[in-house]
Amino acid sequence: MQPKVTLFQHPWAFWIGCALLTSGVLSHMPMFMMGQHTHWQLVGMPMTLEMYVGMALIPVGLALSCYGLMPGRPQVDSSVPHASARYFHVADGVALNREHWKLVLVLIVTLAIDVMKPATLGFVMPGLSAEYELPRSQASLLALFALTGTTVGSVVWGRIADRFGRRAAILLSALMFIGTAICGAMPTFEWNLAMCFLMGASAGGLLPITFTLMAETVPARHRGWLLVALGGIGTSAGYMIAAGSAAVLEPLFNWRVLWLLGLPTGAAIIFLNRFIPESPRFLAAMGRHEESQAILRQFAGSKRALESDDATHPGAPVIDESHPVAGIRQLIQGRHARITWALLVCGTGWGLANFGFLLWLPTNLKELGVDPAAASALLAKSAFFALPGIAIVILLYQRWSSFKALVLFIALTAAVLLGFAALAVFGIRSTVVTTLATAALLISVSGVIAMLIPYAAEIYPVHLRGSGSGVIAASSKFGGILGAALAVFSFFDHFALSAVLLALPMAVSAIMLWRSGVETRGVTLEDIQRALRA
Repeated sequence: MQPKVTLFQHPWAFWIGCALLTSGVLSHMPMFMMGQHTHWQLVGMPMTLEMYVGMALIPVGLALSCYGLMPGRPQVDSSVPHASARYFHVADGVALNREHWKLVLVLIVTLAIDVMKPATLGFVMPGLSAEYELPRSQASLLALFALTGTTVGSVVWGRIADRFGRRAAILLSALMFIGTAICGAMPTFEWNLAMCFLMGASAGGLLPITFTLMAETVPARHRGWLLVALGGIGTSAGYMIAAGSAAVLEPLFNWRVLWLLGLPTGAAIIFLNRFIPESPRFLAAMGRHEESQAILRQFAGSKRALESDDATHPGAPVIDESHPVAGIRQLIQGRHARITWALLVCGTGWGLANFGFLLWLPTNLKELGVDPAAASALLAKSAFFALPGIAIVILLYQRWSSFKALVLFIALTAAVLLGFAALAVFGIRSTVVTTLATAALLISVSGVIAMLIPYAAEIYPVHLRGSGSGVIAASSKFGGILGAALAVFSFFDHFALSAVLLALPMAVSAIMLWRSGVETRGVTLEDIQRALRA
């Protein structure tokens, strides 16, 4: 008799919590529907009793659902200690099958919904600023709160994933998406700030955990390209959903409906929960070996496939991953220290380049002789030219080298930034050259982030993988916060100087990673740890 995989530790608590959470959000709908008489303008309207009751139901429902999700204490005294560990090499060697593709599809949907949340912010800002009559400086607080939330969430959710499981962390994000949908009915800007921070925290936390679950589940030889493709397709789909929702729904209901989409999109992830397995490596680390083997059989094809392969390869190593959950301090100590620092510097530099230099590039292009009215068209053309870049990233990451491909794109980003500085210093005014430079920057920046978090999800041991992926993801958002702070002091008005200074951390991280990086292409997660120990 095959062991049963536990989906929820306390199903009754999870589903009652979901019902309370949903009821709390729905109690805000009468306020939203009152907007049909005021052109969907709710600013200044008093909060109703139903809204206060709903706001009380949401944390209660969230707490109940979390109780239903969280596993018990690790079962370190399992009757079959480490029995699943020797099967990891089998699951890493099988061909992609229907179970793998189902997981890939569900995680693409999950990541697209996740990316959609912060992407919606850009479409919300104009209408929100107009309704609340906010100056640009005050409206920008919304983006700052969201970015800070993603930074905090990446770290916190990484710890949750390492302590309570990858599946629990993903479903917790979905619950938060549902709960924060109420900001679509909030009559005051301050409530929007609070909800935007929480939404950002859940969105920032979900991103690295999807890569962590994928890395620990798919076969080793397909892991690299699938991780990079997951990021590229999920990100593109998320932006398309955000843009499409804004184009279709915003003219009918104004900007508020985009926040309310948190309810159906979060519910969609909850609905797909049966197709989101727990990581077999996490289960083995927690002493739940029978459940780990059940999931390994599911992805390997059958129990017989596991046993026959194990008999054919009796010398397969037994990997003991039953480590206690470690603190984040371990990421910057011991054998992971050098590679962690390299990735942290890279993430921070990428955030500065993406949320700083690129954000202000349309404004600064006038220094290179580009008419301000044509700047948006130039960026759109450059983005079109950059689309094939993701295919190049996948090809290099899978066929050449994982860490060398990442180093290449980091170095390319630094080189293009220096190229922009040269264009400004030497007064080169050419639309063709500027378009090519912009396209090259978009390709390099997109390539770096497409590989950065997947690579982090591969190089850490199971008891640190969620935390490691989360911290590296947080560093990229932290760079964005630094970029926003530097913009306050008009740092990016100095085009050439800002380009040179932002190229420095990218160049430094490329050198650091070249010296400390390890190859992950086609290598099992356990063998990667052996390489780091060596």
